[in-house]
Amino acid sequence: MSNGELLQIHPVELQFPFELKKQISSSLQLSNKSDDYVAFKVKTTNPKKYCVRPNTGIVMPRSTCEVIVTMQAQKEAPPDMQCKDKFLLQSVIVSPGTMAKDITPEMFNKESGNHVEEVKLRVAYVPPQPPPSPVREGSEEGSSPRASISENGAEFHNTKALILKLSEEKKSAIQQNNKLKQELELLRRESSRRRGGIPFMYVIIVGLMMEDMISYEEKLNVRRFNYFLDASSTSIFRTLYHITSDHNLVKIIQAQLQYAVSKVADD
Repeated sequence: MSNGELLQIHPVELQFPFELKKQISSSLQLSNKSDDYVAFKVKTTNPKKYCVRPNTGIVMPRSTCEVIVTMQAQKEAPPDMQCKDKFLLQSVIVSPGTMAKDITPEMFNKESGNHVEEVKLRVAYVPPQPPPSPVREGSEEGSSPRASISENGAEFHNTKALILKLSEEKKSAIQQNNKLKQELELLRRESSRRRGGIPFMYVIIVGLMMEDMISYEEKLNVRRFNYFLDASSTSIFRTLYHITSDHNLVKIIQAQLQYAVSKVADD
């Protein structure tokens, strides 16, 4: 406890049970043992890191005020868990009846002739409090603490082993995913090549078929020509079905040929 002339401050060192990515709070007790109204103001060397509520206020005569200092969630732990941040608590006697809304920065200006008392506060990081361990059935009171230490050590090793296992599984999953992507790319390229080569084959087959049909049309009548179309087209379209899985394209070619034949027959 810091026994100043105006306020007694407890504690003089702000302790924060440090944990990553978690807001942590610590409290200050400001006690006014005098018969005067005392205004206070809290400053810090790192205002973006801490939130002080209230950062200014009035401590009534023979009363106590609590100040909550909250450290914002930290992404990284400082080296050696040492903190160089500091706080400065200023206090000054004010007129009776002064309220918190009446506090101005000029009240804490020493150059104006005000008697301003200043107390520096340190910041320390401490290990977080472990959660209370449940009492197991059949456990006896007064058991040796070594058993609990060994149990905590075993839990630590089990957790470490689990983390290593999960890391290996993640690595394996990434490798498998990359392998599947490569295989999918090969299939896509192979499919593109096949789709690019088949239409030319269609042209050859259809051309041969049309040449045969024209030759037969010159020699045969329409009835025998239609008979030839049914027989030859059936054979050729079966071949097309074996060449490609795009049956819709085969049906379109078949319909176009039938239309062309009907035009020949009409002529």
